Amino acid sequence: MYTLSPAHEKRLLWLLALTQFTIIMDFMVMMPLGPQLMQDFQITPTAFATAVSVYSWCAGLSGLFAVTYIDRFDRRRLLLVVYALFALSNLICALADSYSLLLAARAFAGITGGVLGSVVMAIVSDAIPAHRRGAAMGIIMTAFSLAAIAGVPAGVVLGAHFGWAAPFILLVVLSALIWVAALQIIPSLAGHLSKHPPALSQVLPELWSLFSNTRHLNAFAFTFTMMVSQMLVIPFISPTLVANHGLQPEMLAWIYMAGGAATFFTSRLVGRMADRYGNRRVFRVAVLLSALPVLLVTHMPDLAFVWILVLFTCFMVTVSGRFVPMQALMTTVPEPARRGAFLSANSAIQSLGTGCGAWLGGMMLSTTANGQIVGYGTVGWTAVALAIAAVLWVNRVKSGEHKQSAPAKELDVAVKPLSEA
Repeated sequence: MYTLSPAHEKRLLWLLALTQFTIIMDFMVMMPLGPQLMQDFQITPTAFATAVSVYSWCAGLSGLFAVTYIDRFDRRRLLLVVYALFALSNLICALADSYSLLLAARAFAGITGGVLGSVVMAIVSDAIPAHRRGAAMGIIMTAFSLAAIAGVPAGVVLGAHFGWAAPFILLVVLSALIWVAALQIIPSLAGHLSKHPPALSQVLPELWSLFSNTRHLNAFAFTFTMMVSQMLVIPFISPTLVANHGLQPEMLAWIYMAGGAATFFTSRLVGRMADRYGNRRVFRVAVLLSALPVLLVTHMPDLAFVWILVLFTCFMVTVSGRFVPMQALMTTVPEPARRGAFLSANSAIQSLGTGCGAWLGGMMLSTTANGQIVGYGTVGWTAVALAIAAVLWVNRVKSGEHKQSAPAKELDVAVKPLSEA
């Protein structure tokens, strides 16, 4: 374990949070830019969905394969190299003048983003003592709220006034500033190299055993189903609002800002409720509560902007509310000794589910001669059906931890995510 002063530790954690912020913004900002991308590149909803999906697919696969080599390099050096490549991928994306080049740039961004996510978690595990790791992860996780509240709205405003490439230029600039800060703040983290990382012939069987465990497979299927359900709907909210309801692109910023601000407060409330009433119970309630907003968003009549704002906020709150108990439940599945490897693999499954959901959603949509998007209602019903299937499947998600004395506490115990990883 490395010894850092409290001030240095805090600077490191906020730097890593900002790194995560750029990765999350890079993925999220594509969705509200959908209307402009579809118009400028003259592409269908399916082609747009592929551009969204390829990032997630590549991020999932690269994050999974990172298990085979991430422990063979100095953490600091690996982060600096991969983050520079991440910035380069966004520059290529901003300069793309064809759909094929845009697709390649998004795949490149996904590959680097997936590895960066694994490196950030590894640095936290190496540099922060176990008894403070939960609080450290709390700082890192603020990146999601910051991306929703500030990053995506800023990208939408820039895209509306200066073209769809502007948010990616912003990401390049932010990444360059963070890279320079990382050069100064992140210490050399090479202590793990003295332990002689296991040979590839040992790593691959371990990876196989992770995916051949029935308890793990049930959990992975649960995760995959929920991510597909969410991403069937989310990427196409902005294109549908613009094409079908005449909303101006710059107005999308207010929608994402309102939804992100609301989830910043409600996510913690849902977390406390999950601790009190149990992860499974809160998950089931959240899914049932989310069904109506999902169907309203996908079957939306023409509404005044204020009602669209209210509806989207309800959608964000209820859909994100499903994710909190789901994540807490996942931390109970593996044995404590394998928690880090399991959560890394589960993160890869999330990315693959995200990509598949966006791609399938795009396949179910089509564009009329006057530019309107049709088929979104079917997408909504499919998303609700998958979420209900996950409610039925959740009983198969079993704990790998020691059984609690009270049967009701088998899975729904207060969890310390990643603090023991």
